[in-house]
Amino acid sequence: MSVLSPANLRRIGTQRRLVTGLVITLLITLMAVFGPLFAPYGENEIVGKPYTTAGSWLGTDYLGQDVWSRVLYGGASILIISLLATALGMVLGIVIGVVAAYWGGWPDEAIMRLNDVALAFPQILLVLLVLTAVDQPAWWMIVLLVGASHAPRVARLARGVALGIVSRDYVTAAEALGESRLRVILAEVLPNMNAPLLAEAGLRLTYSIGLVAGVGFLGFAANPNAAEWGQMIYENRLALLVQPWGILAPVIIIGVFTIGTNLMADGIAQLSGRGD
Repeated sequence: MSVLSPANLRRIGTQRRLVTGLVITLLITLMAVFGPLFAPYGENEIVGKPYTTAGSWLGTDYLGQDVWSRVLYGGASILIISLLATALGMVLGIVIGVVAAYWGGWPDEAIMRLNDVALAFPQILLVLLVLTAVDQPAWWMIVLLVGASHAPRVARLARGVALGIVSRDYVTAAEALGESRLRVILAEVLPNMNAPLLAEAGLRLTYSIGLVAGVGFLGFAANPNAAEWGQMIYENRLALLVQPWGILAPVIIIGVFTIGTNLMADGIAQLSGRGD
C-alpha cells in the first residue's frame, strides 16, 4: 500500500515519531526562511568587541558580530543546498537503480559493479577531493557533489525495491499490452516504490545537512562572507572556552534539525510497514 494512501494519511496523526519529526523540521525550516526578518542586527554588522556579551543574548563572535543574528541569517543557505542535493541524489539514484533492475542481465551487472566502486569511497572524501581543487566553490558545485555522493546509496536501495516489483503480474500485463518501457517504469514500478524511497529521502536529507555543514566547517563554504551554520563553527572554533555560543548555537540547531529529519524518516518507514 502506498504511504500516501488515504488510510495511511489518516494514521499520520497517530504516529508520534512522524509528527514530532515533521514539527521539528518545519520549525527549523521556518526559522531558516523567515529568521532574517526577525534578526536584531544585520548579517555582517559589528555590534561590539569580539567574544563579548554585547549585542543580543548570545553575545558576539570572532569579529564582534551578533551571534544570534548570524544564526537567524545562516540557515537558508544550508537548507536550500541540502534540499537540492538530496533531490538530485534521489533522482540520480532512482534512475540508476530502477534501470538496472528493469533491464536485468549484463546491464544490471555492469551498472551495479560500477555502483559498488563508488560506494567504496566515503562521501565526505569524494566531496573534498573536488573542492580542494578549486579556489572558491560555487553553491551549485556543492549541490552537485553532495547529490552525486548520495546517488550510489540510493541506487542500491532503489534496485533492491524494484527487483521485487518488475516481476509482478501487473508489470508483465503492461508489457504484454505493448506499453513502452519508460511508461511501465513511470506508471507501474515507481508508484509502488514511494514508501521506502520517501524514508530514504529523509535519511539522505539528514546526511546532506551534515555534509554541507561539514564542508562549511572545513572552510569550503560557497560564500565566505555570509553567515552559514557550518562556517560559524569554523570561524569561532578557537574561542570555545571564551565565548562558546558562537559554536554551540549552530551545533545545537544542526543537531536538532537532523534529529527531526531522522524522526520523520523513521516515522515514514513505520507507517509504510503498517500499511503493507
